[in-house]
Amino acid sequence: MRSVGIVTTALLLALAVSRVPAGAGEQLAQAAPASGSKVGQTTGQAPGQPPGAQQTAPQPAPPKPYKAVPVTFPPPLNDPSFDAFRKELAGVAQRKDRAALGRMVVAKGFFWDTEDGKGADAKKSSVENLALAIGLDAKDSGGWDALAAMAAEPTASADPNKKDVVCTPATADIDEKEFENLVKSTQTDPAEWGYPTSAGVEVHAGPQAKSATVEKLGMGLVRVLPETAPAAAVAGEDWVRVVAPDGKVGFVLSASLMSLDNDELCFAKESGSWKIAGVVGGSSGDGGQ
Repeated sequence: MRSVGIVTTALLLALAVSRVPAGAGEQLAQAAPASGSKVGQTTGQAPGQPPGAQQTAPQPAPPKPYKAVPVTFPPPLNDPSFDAFRKELAGVAQRKDRAALGRMVVAKGFFWDTEDGKGADAKKSSVENLALAIGLDAKDSGGWDALAAMAAEPTASADPNKKDVVCTPATADIDEKEFENLVKSTQTDPAEWGYPTSAGVEVHAGPQAKSATVEKLGMGLVRVLPETAPAAAVAGEDWVRVVAPDGKVGFVLSASLMSLDNDELCFAKESGSWKIAGVVGGSSGDGGQ
């Protein structure tokens, strides 16, 4: 991840927000891959334990009020040509058009900044590395769906480590000291925290849009509880259970929350036209899937 703002915190603390599919009864990772262990997850046999013994991770701290740490974003790029390129890319992803995608990737110099440091394979083409990084060759359409989501993401920011490269989603900034104090004061795991995509995200009493609104979130960090949604949740919608700053517990759509550790799709101009220049995130050991 890029070594600035919120992404630095994510690397140091191995952060990720868990997504809970409505009614699925299981915990899934959000688009960004989590590098830390999940809170409340049952582990296997611990060192020194007899065969068959299991060790259970500590349970999350009880919900309580907290002082929200502000989250800020860089100003929008305001580049019509970039917006047009991403709109075209979204269409290519929806059609799963591999040939068209190949024309939208840089011919040379594609980068893949992975957590394990292996990066792009110099023996493969740019589009082949992109396919590995985001899982385009997976049996399901998850890789194409991720590409479409990244293309539709409205935010982007300059990569401080690469000249004339911008990445989406934009890197948000938080005060790392305040975040450390927040984790200590709430006795939580850093992986339990994320932030809303915009101010005013509604917190509902249940995992349905029709349920009562119990709170609205501001632009600050919010605690996400690593719990499964009840079976009564609306099919086809992903919800997460959160603790609002006033201590109220409720549900928000997972699409309205961002992880502190996001994979990023990066772009640069080649011969005057925008192209996909690289990917930040994932592990080349698993092909990005």
